[in-house]
Amino acid sequence: MITTPSRPLQKTARILIAALSILIGLYPALYYITDMSAALLSTKSAALLADKIWQAGFYSHITFGGICLLIGWVQFNRKWRDANLTLHRRIGKIYVACALISAASGIYIGFYATGGVIASLGFITLGITWLLTTWQAYRYARNGNTERHRRLMYYSYAACFAAVTLRLWMPLLIMATGDFLLSYRIVAWLCWIPNIGVAFLLNRNQRLHFPSPPRKNA
Repeated sequence: MITTPSRPLQKTARILIAALSILIGLYPALYYITDMSAALLSTKSAALLADKIWQAGFYSHITFGGICLLIGWVQFNRKWRDANLTLHRRIGKIYVACALISAASGIYIGFYATGGVIASLGFITLGITWLLTTWQAYRYARNGNTERHRRLMYYSYAACFAAVTLRLWMPLLIMATGDFLLSYRIVAWLCWIPNIGVAFLLNRNQRLHFPSPPRKNA
């Protein structure tokens, strides 16, 4: 049996998601205004850091992914969405464009992920998941199937939100394992698979409480 969280809990969760999305969405700006060589870039080789194609992929991924985090969370507010459908669609188009660019570039830089094959597979699979769910959600919106569009957008933003959950899980994993590389291999999967599970539960819960209207016969 699935129970709906209380309204105060739902409101707290929305505020927390919004705050984390904005905070991590702004994080890529640091790469443009300050020296971030001591962060993740410190795990990359000098040859890779000098590679112009990799640089383009990395900065495209973090920049457009950051925009997705900044604007995506507001789209799930039902009351706001219903009252601002035109703005919802405009923001949605920006989100889709940025998500496709960030996901595609994320797949590319995933081949060079710190932690080897296990981490690479995790991040590449994440990128593919984000790319496909976003594209399918966009197609359903274009075809007027708003219910399937909404469901797939839950999965899309769950994949996008991996940027947040990665930063929440990583320090915990390092404390638990004492090994950065092992933690990074784990977080390459842990940062997004539970998110997809949450999106599934949200969709299932909404189907139970807000069933789709019966389709009319042609």
